[in-house]
Amino acid sequence: MYFVYLLLCDDDSIYTGITVNVEDRLRRHKNGSGAKYTRARKAVRVLYTEQHNTRQSAAKREAQIKGWKREKKLELISSSNQSV
Repeated sequence: MYFVYLLLCDDDSIYTGITVNVEDRLRRHKNGSGAKYTRARKAVRVLYTEQHNTRQSAAKREAQIKGWKREKKLELISSSNQSV
């Protein structure tokens, strides 16, 4: 199982990624061993997750979401009933 996730960063930006373990990945982002983006902007918390059966499906969705503007990402989070 793979997860697409959106993180809130300290500068109020939103990072999008994929993983098999959201909690572990957040921990790695927070301790500086995650993505270069989150090392510079400090991951705060998970805003959104969605499950995918394959890495290919998750990667396709990740790419789609990364292409969105912030407002559309916030709409996705809001529509999922996951808190911002």
